[in-house]
Amino acid sequence: METKIERRLLIVDDDKPFLERLARAMESRGFSVTTAESVSEGLAQVAAMSPDYAVVDMRLGDGNGIEVISALKERRPEARAVVLTGYGNIATAVTAVKLGAVDYLAKPADADDVYAALTAGPGQKAEPPEKPMSADRVRWEHIQRVYELCGRNVSETARRLNMHRRTLQRILAKRAPR
Repeated sequence: METKIERRLLIVDDDKPFLERLARAMESRGFSVTTAESVSEGLAQVAAMSPDYAVVDMRLGDGNGIEVISALKERRPEARAVVLTGYGNIATAVTAVKLGAVDYLAKPADADDVYAALTAGPGQKAEPPEKPMSADRVRWEHIQRVYELCGRNVSETARRLNMHRRTLQRILAKRAPR
């Protein structure tokens, strides 16, 4: 008689529609999924269930998702964790990997990319995505992030980005590149 191994997955993300879509997609791939929408909920789930896998958004309303990765690795060193973020930078990627994340994916991440990162063998990296974000999209995401952090103040955002205010206004008026 064959016994089915339960693969418990914790997904922590404050973007509810994305969280629900990813949870459904991962359940269809054989995971037993638990979700959380904040660092505090994620930490509580790590303590309660010690998941085998975790997918954690870097930036959450009540803190940094790296706290959840760190707690998971302390409790369960063999657990595999993937960090998701809409605002990627090298420093946070290095921190996430040092704390035990097996991969670092930019949002919006495809469920296939998340699955590949979670299930890659030891020492293996997942295949690069078929359609990664374009350089224009990465630039646009960065500008949007700084704009939000500056309280949607165009002048302050332009100053911090070392960009002319009118140029920034034109960029903000356009749709996001693909």
